[in-house]
Amino acid sequence: MLYIMRHGRTDWNELHKLQGRTDIPLNEEGREMARQAAARYREVHLDVCYCSPLLRAKETAKILLDGRGIPIIPDDRLKEMSFGIYEGVQDSFQIPDCPINVFFKEPAAYKAVEGGESFEELFARTGSFLKEKVEPELKENKDVLIVGHGAMNSSIICQIRDIPLERFWEEGIENCRLIKLL
Repeated sequence: MLYIMRHGRTDWNELHKLQGRTDIPLNEEGREMARQAAARYREVHLDVCYCSPLLRAKETAKILLDGRGIPIIPDDRLKEMSFGIYEGVQDSFQIPDCPINVFFKEPAAYKAVEGGESFEELFARTGSFLKEKVEPELKENKDVLIVGHGAMNSSIICQIRDIPLERFWEEGIENCRLIKLL
């Protein structure tokens, strides 16, 4: 089986700030979300967890799997998508013509912003992760969990479920909700 989960809430989530690669930790609500998820999903069998090396994902994975003896392996390919000069922008939808809004409203029309990552780059790195790490684990009948971020997780969901870029956000990525992909 393959499962995916987005990290718990952060202060920047509360402030509607674009996080991207900025390494923001969980806030207390996010830690509580992870504790609740740990209780809710305790009976889900897992052999290995891969996670983003960013604090919010690592901390979520650690809380979620505490005491279960499941290895947590960080992988740089699971970092959130980079939003370049727009990381830290608050309430982007209140900024007329902010190019980052296209990312959320019309993903197929999105062009990488200055210093940011394109969808092609995101899909290439998460695709290589799936091929090199996840596929071999699944062939050995292992149950794999990926703990990551909204856009990064959506790229994996799109690849696994063959969802076109136009529908990138369709599956929804709630904090600390376990999604079974395979």
